[in-house]
Amino acid sequence: MTIEDHIVYIVDDDERIREALGELLASHDMRAVVFASAGDYVGMEKPDVPSCLILDVELPDINGLDLQRQIAAGDHPPIVFITGHGDIPSSVRAIKHGAVDFLTKPFSDADLMAAIHAAIAQDQASRSERAELGVLRQRYLDLTPREREVLPLVVSGLLNKQAAAELGISEVTLEIHRRNVMQKMMAASLADLVRIAERLEVPITHSRRAGRSSA
Repeated sequence: MTIEDHIVYIVDDDERIREALGELLASHDMRAVVFASAGDYVGMEKPDVPSCLILDVELPDINGLDLQRQIAAGDHPPIVFITGHGDIPSSVRAIKHGAVDFLTKPFSDADLMAAIHAAIAQDQASRSERAELGVLRQRYLDLTPREREVLPLVVSGLLNKQAAAELGISEVTLEIHRRNVMQKMMAASLADLVRIAERLEVPITHSRRAGRSSA
């Protein structure tokens, strides 16, 4: 990990803690950006790189746990909580809502660095997942309206004859649309197309069994 490919955000109202954590991260060739309040952190325009948020529970403008709840709906880096007043309910709440760790001061450098590395790895995986999903969504948008009708019928398990009857088209035409869907979605197999449809949450309203019973 190089200093250019990540950011560790530190939000703590204690200047000594901010300086100590900044120096620790610098010694590990990690880039840190520090804030004295949650408001300063939220107001900063953040680069699009894998990140981690080291967040103090007790802040001058908002409780860290409340900040976690407020930013949960958006894209925010995984959180590592640090606090001088740890308690079990707070730690349970933090972890339940996705925090990577909840460390009580004084904590060891090793424990903090392990949590930071885990958080950045988690963010990298999440970013990769979002990027892959974005590509799949674009491929789906590139399908014609008819191809978007064919896709759920194919992945539902209907035979070509059943799917063609559902759409009121010939089997030959259905097969052409099906082949186009496979190519445009870059699906290597029907099973691959099914997995893609599941990731895109394509509604499946038919099944092979339903098609047979209506025949």
